[in-house]
Amino acid sequence: MADFHGAEIPICYASCSIGHDSEKHTIPEKIKILAGAGFDAIELSMPDILAYGQQISGSKSQPDPKDYATLRSVASEIGQLCEKAGLKILMLQPFANFEGWPKDSEERKDAWERAKGWMSIMEAVGTDMLQIGSSDADGISGNFDELASDLAELADVFAEKGFRIAYENWCWATHAPTWKDVWEIVKKANKPNLGLCLDTFQSAGGEWGSPVTKSGRIEDTSAEELEKRWKASCEELARTVPPEKIFLLQISDAYKVDPPLQDKADESGLRPRGQWSHDYRPLPYDGGYLPVEDFTKAVFKTGFRSWVSVEIFDSKGPEKYGDDMGEFAKKAFQSVNKLLGEAGGAV
Repeated sequence: MADFHGAEIPICYASCSIGHDSEKHTIPEKIKILAGAGFDAIELSMPDILAYGQQISGSKSQPDPKDYATLRSVASEIGQLCEKAGLKILMLQPFANFEGWPKDSEERKDAWERAKGWMSIMEAVGTDMLQIGSSDADGISGNFDELASDLAELADVFAEKGFRIAYENWCWATHAPTWKDVWEIVKKANKPNLGLCLDTFQSAGGEWGSPVTKSGRIEDTSAEELEKRWKASCEELARTVPPEKIFLLQISDAYKVDPPLQDKADESGLRPRGQWSHDYRPLPYDGGYLPVEDFTKAVFKTGFRSWVSVEIFDSKGPEKYGDDMGEFAKKAFQSVNKLLGEAGGAV
């Protein structure tokens, strides 16, 4: 737990973003390593539940992602492992493509079935929060009133269990790629258990950086104008978002992509910033270049003093750190504390 000008800032780690060898870097090993490095909690990622389900069953394949009875059983075991290690499970993540589907569509029906299935996993594992990323699906509504209505409806169902939803802007989303977009939607939904998951990569990488340009910055305007816009966005966040509506802040940086990615979706349909997010996100102060300190300072200027969580996806990790998750976890803890120290200078 980090000290931040007298405030104790709890530190979390997203379980999917440590380790790379599925046989060695299992969820029990991750839990042990992260607890030993000083983290207070994990974000439990669905890929880890599926991988652990395969591990404990001895099967050649993972459980069906919609076999919720099996996944509840697996999640319950993970919850017990975390409890023994003294780690809280902050939230279950990442839930994609919930909001905006046409009312009677199969996609909307599927989204609700998945949401209810994930709720049952949350109960089994002992967490009260679900992360939902702003949808990157085609064919969804761009009307923020409709997106807010969907999330409000789900928030009401969650409230019956005392559960919360942390809505995150994914910078490659179809209609809500910025912090301001998701904040507008959360305000319209107006539910106490619906708040924000903010992320240094998603905002700095969406509003300032680019994986498809040589400079690594957005190039549809001058560098000076881009900087001015970015600073104004950070100042607006600091001024307008109530701290209690920020449920957590996720931390990562990004590598400049050289050569740049092609400015088009890949074979799976993933847009360039989504591709960037999946493979090019190191720890702060570890080779990245985004203005993540600016964004972190802005979040803390709101008065926010709650959960900060590491979520990185560093394809260079294996060559940089090898198989030793322990050393890496310590470095991650130090990296977050350094960033909080830098952010504290402006609060």
